[in-house]
Amino acid sequence: MTEKIYVTKKNGMRALLLNLLFLAAAIAAIVFGAIGLETERVFGIPLFVVGMIGIFLGWMPLCGLKVLKPQEALVLTLFGDYKGTIREPGFYFVNPFCSAVNPAAGTKLAQSGDTQGNGNQLALAANGVTISAAEMGKKISLKAMTLNNGRQKINDCLGNPVEIGIAVIWRVTDTAKAVFNVDNYKEYLSLQCDSALRNIVRVYPYDVAANVDTTGDGQADEGSLRGSAEVVAERIKQEIQSKVSDAGLEILEARITYLAYAPEIASVMLQRQQASAIIDARKMIVDGAVGMVEMALERLNEKQMVQLDEERKAAMVSNLLVVLCGNRDAQPVVNSGSLY
Repeated sequence: MTEKIYVTKKNGMRALLLNLLFLAAAIAAIVFGAIGLETERVFGIPLFVVGMIGIFLGWMPLCGLKVLKPQEALVLTLFGDYKGTIREPGFYFVNPFCSAVNPAAGTKLAQSGDTQGNGNQLALAANGVTISAAEMGKKISLKAMTLNNGRQKINDCLGNPVEIGIAVIWRVTDTAKAVFNVDNYKEYLSLQCDSALRNIVRVYPYDVAANVDTTGDGQADEGSLRGSAEVVAERIKQEIQSKVSDAGLEILEARITYLAYAPEIASVMLQRQQASAIIDARKMIVDGAVGMVEMALERLNEKQMVQLDEERKAAMVSNLLVVLCGNRDAQPVVNSGSLY
């Protein structure tokens, strides 16, 4: 099903005025018919009958009045046949028997653009037409909307459960596909977001891990959910887009809004990260201390300030490493006697 534009003019105001004149004439016919009946005139009965028929049929053209705001669309069907879509804003008069179709009108997702309707009559002050909230909900928004799909618990490629949430910015590009190709395009989008998120997250580890291939080229890389957020979001976007194209939807952007380990392993993973950080810090301290000891020995030899045998050198290296690598400040001990 491909979208086609419903060809009609913006003649809603003209149709409204003509319909009001018709109703006024019908009321006048009823009044004069009633006067004729009281005075036993010949024209009384026919005029009264015509007026009643006019009142009975006069409300029908009001069903053909449609008002569209910018970035709204209305999909029209006539006895089950798709007639077209109105996209331009304005006040229209269409076939009164045409009905607007939007199967997702009553679906409320955690996204922008969804408002709660109460079924009350909303008065349009500009033209005096009264349209129900249900009819207002039949319009399809063409604006860019944000779907916050909530947090999900998914196992990463290492089997660690993580909680992740995404926000998807999307819009309707083909109203016919959105209405007729899927049962409910909002629920369809939400389901595809869940599926795509799970498919992509299972490829990546939470943090950089060894011997993990996230690109599918057979080579280990440093991709991760935490460190490659932009790449992961782009892959999620492409995955969703490949699934919702048949529904006439366009995915503008996808962003990760929440990422953390699941509560049952969060504390253990925090200890693991702390231990890794401590090991890295210790390694850096030891490397620096060894370099400083090496430099001290070279400077002593160059200056020939003191001659040390191998035993004294070993003791000096041990003392320097203890001082440089210790967690606490060293407490000096003064030796007033001979070195030997």
